[in-house]
Amino acid sequence: MKRIKTDILVIGAGSGGLSVAAGAVQMGAKVVLLEGHKMGGDCLNYGCVPSKALIASGKAAYGQTHSAEYGVANAAPQVDYAAAKDHVAQVIAQIEPVDSQERFESLGVQVIREFGVFISETEVQAGDTVIKARRVVIATGSSPFVPPIDGIDTVPYLTNETLWELRERPDHLLIIGGGPIGMEMAQAHRRLGSKVTVIEGDKALGKDDPEMAEVVLTNLRREGIEIVEGALAKKIEGSDGSVTVHTKDGRRFDGSHLLVAVGRKSNTDKLNLEAAGIETTKTGIKVDDGLRTTNSRVYAVGDVAGGLQFTHVAGYHAGVIIRSLLFALPAKTKTAHIPWATYTDPELAQVGLTEAQAQEQYGDKVEVVRFHYNHNDRAIAERKTDGLIKVMVVKGRPVGVSIAGYQAGELINLWSLVIANNMKMSQVAAMVSPYPTIGEVNKRAAGAYFSPRLFENPTVKRVVGLVQRLIP
Repeated sequence: MKRIKTDILVIGAGSGGLSVAAGAVQMGAKVVLLEGHKMGGDCLNYGCVPSKALIASGKAAYGQTHSAEYGVANAAPQVDYAAAKDHVAQVIAQIEPVDSQERFESLGVQVIREFGVFISETEVQAGDTVIKARRVVIATGSSPFVPPIDGIDTVPYLTNETLWELRERPDHLLIIGGGPIGMEMAQAHRRLGSKVTVIEGDKALGKDDPEMAEVVLTNLRREGIEIVEGALAKKIEGSDGSVTVHTKDGRRFDGSHLLVAVGRKSNTDKLNLEAAGIETTKTGIKVDDGLRTTNSRVYAVGDVAGGLQFTHVAGYHAGVIIRSLLFALPAKTKTAHIPWATYTDPELAQVGLTEAQAQEQYGDKVEVVRFHYNHNDRAIAERKTDGLIKVMVVKGRPVGVSIAGYQAGELINLWSLVIANNMKMSQVAAMVSPYPTIGEVNKRAAGAYFSPRLFENPTVKRVVGLVQRLIP
């Protein structure tokens, strides 16, 4: 058994772990990184990257069938599903070197390709090596949650991890789960030629503002996706090429393939956390505002910390704990400025409070400002007029923004900046956007906040009238 000592031990080479390792080693700390599976974690190999690549394939196919409105004849796309999956693999391969073992070793990180298991409060065993670390960062991420539905263990099913191995296009894809993963993959497969049925036990896109979610769901249904809400899966039966899902209300759905996309669970099972005195919750590892676990020497970042499960959150967490790890400075996480997006067409994005949350927290102090895409000239030119932005404002400052529409994931960036820096609507209104851009949606939302104050205010009109009469 080999024994080594290090300043910082990082368990898990996903977004959070890699960010910590790269930052710490380049600032002079001695770093050991453990990864028992693939470098780059879920995002690179099974999540964000491959899903967006497949969405791009679907978008290309959809463009061919919907080009007539631009003066170009519609065409029937010749979809090669296996080639689309080759495209996905090529995209992953192009990004892989940034997350590779070779790159991190070139930075000075000692990379050990084994899973880590705690054997004491300060020691972790990885294969035949025991690492004693001053500080440990757990960044093991999450994996697909497969609910205990009757019969699921007897039927072939896909998750976001195994979907990418599929080379033949599903004839009829059944998806259990109407969250972001389920809806993104539903639209991508529908556009690539599959029949798609989404089976959701509650409300589809239920974590988002209902009004904004409906903008997206209406479009998905228009494209031919069957979305069944309030349908809790009770029993599954079938075999390769033929799967049936029975719901508690007696309905039956038949398809060729099944994708389970009901959520994710934190990866803590292999860590032996009890040996390190680390407590867990129902959603992951118990951490304080500084992401420190119940073992003061150990931190947890990203999905495994049990909060918002997004790649950019893991990166944000890494930046927060670097202050504590390297400089012994206090640092706390915040969530008000954390955005998220669902990459359907149209897109759905949120930062801060939804309308319902803002009204619950601030009551009649909150003002909701709206601006619709059909008043944006670029959206009209692109024929992307479905959607709107809502800004929840309290005393002149945004506390939340919801966007459903074209490029919503890009537009939400500005509002994360605004909320993170406690900026006012007046500062957004002062921005100048090039014309014509979709980005004008943000500025026009700020303008919609001030319009009634300027144009419907009798005091303003009286002052203007007085000035015009008195000034020669």
